[in-house]
Amino acid sequence: MPVAESFVDSSAGGSAYSAMREKTGVELVGRSAQLVALQGEIDRVGRSDAKVLVTGESGVGKEIVARAIHSRGPRAAAVFVPVNCAGLPETLLESELFGHVRGSFTGAYRDKPGKLETAHMGTIFLDEVGEMTLRMQGLLLRFLETGELQKVGAEGAGRLTNVRVIAATNRDLRELIKQGAFREDLFYRLNVIHIVVPPLRERREDIPMLAAQFLSRFTAGNRTVVKAISPEAMKAMTEYSWPGNVRELENVIERLVVTCHTPTVGLEQLPSEIHQHDWITLRPKRERRRTVADDLYKRMVDQHESFWATVYPLFMDREITRANVREVVRRGLEEARGNYKIVARLFNMETRDYKRFLNFLRKHDCQIPFKEYR
Repeated sequence: MPVAESFVDSSAGGSAYSAMREKTGVELVGRSAQLVALQGEIDRVGRSDAKVLVTGESGVGKEIVARAIHSRGPRAAAVFVPVNCAGLPETLLESELFGHVRGSFTGAYRDKPGKLETAHMGTIFLDEVGEMTLRMQGLLLRFLETGELQKVGAEGAGRLTNVRVIAATNRDLRELIKQGAFREDLFYRLNVIHIVVPPLRERREDIPMLAAQFLSRFTAGNRTVVKAISPEAMKAMTEYSWPGNVRELENVIERLVVTCHTPTVGLEQLPSEIHQHDWITLRPKRERRRTVADDLYKRMVDQHESFWATVYPLFMDREITRANVREVVRRGLEEARGNYKIVARLFNMETRDYKRFLNFLRKHDCQIPFKEYR
């Protein structure tokens, strides 16, 4: 997760919360009521040593919230160790977390400490904890209950380790519990304190300040003529729903800095999904009922954008979730009465892309049974 999602590095420029910057090295960007409330919650939680579960959509800055909590707590002088639980298969994740002893598996040429051992007396951040397998959840639960590290291939009792655990997910863990995909006992172990990070569309007044921060950073590192964003372009950006949240905003600003050839970014230079009239004239109450899947589906069906240009890159960049993709596919199946070939056409794919589409859905567990829609 990039450092500049809901917070930015303090070297990037002006600050909305300079006192926070002096204490932690990161700053919360924006002055919305939601961000002020989040800031207060981080301050309160940081003073304790309790486990924290941070939830929110992909791209909102959950890791930065975790870093801010760590920097305010009694372990601030110790290490902060992030682990992406979705980035490794189960066997490698077990070794990454708990470590292994020499000879425990092919390629284990030496003893290796795990992240939990490295984080001793500090904080470990378990990102995307909802993607853990049930077996890994059991191993994590045992550690949380005993504090004992059992390295892969080791025999006998393991070393006792003292770490603060902060976990994060963009999944609905209670729903996963109902589906039998997440352990209820682990959920209650992790969910001592629950912090929800609001999506960018719920704090639109922060968008101009965030955009200015990103613009300052990217223009400083590039030979570019871009100096500012026009009021019309900023209005469109403020009223866009940002399904990829702050990460998407960051990516858009970086793209503009690289591709624009005028000092001021105009409305017509924004990506089409942002400056389209339908996006910027929605009434607020109506838009609040819209979902990320609604917006993506509309772009493909009404604006004739391809699945590969609209949904695929956001998913691969972890800006939308598997649940978002499944909801888009579900809507397509409803329209196509359960026919995946029609869904592919509906999503503006070439005929030759049909197998690629199905392979993508199978590989990432996004395929939905079609019979119930026929």
